Amino acid sequence: MSTNKSIAKSASIIGFATLCSRLLGFIRDIVIARLFGIYVYAQAFVIAFRIPNLFRDLVGEGAANAAFVPVFSEYKVRHTDKEFWELANVVLNLLLVIVTAITILGIIFSPLIVRLIAPGFISDPHKLEITIRLNRIIFPYILLISLAAYAMGILNSLRHFWAPAFAPCLLNISIIVFALLFGEGIKGLALGVLVGGVLQLAIQIPVLYKKGFHLNLFRRFKHPAAKTIGNLMVPRLFSSSIYQLNNFVDSIFGSLAFIVGEGGVAVLYYAYRLILFPLGIFSNALSQAILPTFSTQALEDNQSNLKTTLSFGLRATFFVMLPASVGFMVLAHPIIQTIFRGGKFDAYSATQTANVLIFYSIGLFAYGATKILQSCFFALKDTKTPAKVSFIALIVNIVLNAILMFPMKLSGLALATSISGINTFLILFFLLRKKIHGFGIKAIIISFTRILLASLGMGFVCWAVSKNIPFDGGSLAKLFNLSLSIASGLISYIIFCFILRVRE
Repeated sequence: MSTNKSIAKSASIIGFATLCSRLLGFIRDIVIARLFGIYVYAQAFVIAFRIPNLFRDLVGEGAANAAFVPVFSEYKVRHTDKEFWELANVVLNLLLVIVTAITILGIIFSPLIVRLIAPGFISDPHKLEITIRLNRIIFPYILLISLAAYAMGILNSLRHFWAPAFAPCLLNISIIVFALLFGEGIKGLALGVLVGGVLQLAIQIPVLYKKGFHLNLFRRFKHPAAKTIGNLMVPRLFSSSIYQLNNFVDSIFGSLAFIVGEGGVAVLYYAYRLILFPLGIFSNALSQAILPTFSTQALEDNQSNLKTTLSFGLRATFFVMLPASVGFMVLAHPIIQTIFRGGKFDAYSATQTANVLIFYSIGLFAYGATKILQSCFFALKDTKTPAKVSFIALIVNIVLNAILMFPMKLSGLALATSISGINTFLILFFLLRKKIHGFGIKAIIISFTRILLASLGMGFVCWAVSKNIPFDGGSLAKLFNLSLSIASGLISYIIFCFILRVRE
């Protein structure tokens, strides 16, 4: 129980910081949406930022937590502080060389990269040229965010969470400020990303030095534990990033405007940003906080503590993600109308984004639970299983995208991602159950069922309230009415949870 409390405390710190970041991210997306809508500049930014942002998700939520943290946590327990920081410097030196090379290659080959990830842009020379130019300007962000993720991995392994957790807030603030300063055009967005990357790294450096870090640049490149990290990195990166990769694939299909309609990549971006809100606040925070605990419990001969922590993580995730899924589906149109509608974000933009949000929401509970399962696999040093399952899920998503985009347009791309996500969760769940010989599956199923029923009851209340409230007034009126719908949903969810005896 004390372990669960410690995890919950760490998760609450990360969750609060992520809440601040997501709220600022909302403001950032509102600014971008109202300045650029879903049209040329918005699409150019989404695609140009896609690879740096994907890389941020890979190293931030993938490598730093899935590869760095278990190895560094184990090394901290079994070795001296001096040896720990020697390993940290070796990893830093290797990271600098590898990511600098990737950054240079990315700038050189930006024309090819943009054509590959947005094939639909090739028919529009103006859109293509803007996207390539913007991609080249912001590609150095990859180096900055990799260093920030490295710092996060070190600090998380030392059980320090607040500085890395608050760092993304600075990126959002930077983009908001520069976008408003420069208005329509790519200069403000590009500067905002680069300055934000610098700030994300800068906030963590003083804490690193306070913990005992001393820079030894390019003096040593070999270390047994660094080799272990390298051997684990590729499969962990791939399996940790399945939803980012699926979203990446969605953008490729979304660029085909002649099939799915104009503004597809921007519509998918805005909808997925909303999905990331509960994922970032709770699921990512919990999986980030629980991983060091998994890593130490995996070293124990008796895996009972690991099973208890895993069950706790899954049930806690369902308790938050299931009502979020239902809430998004019921209130998708009011949410989009309230948050984004205005300026160049017109009625067409709002309708398309809301429809996509509904279908993305179907898989929300699976996205969050999969992160917990993957963290447990990583702690057990099994990287191959999640990687194989993630590859299957990616193939499923691509096939479903190709099938569903014709009858359902953009909504089909979102539905394909949800189906792929649920499929990934189910496969990993049963494989992990077999690997560690069960972990209270009956209690998890009972908890899931009760939470689902409470969420459906909440969804009905939200629907009934929103149906009788107009959402065609001014911004403040829309915000008040949306808040009323959400508040009624939260209160009813708590009541239904008590009625259905939901322990969580």
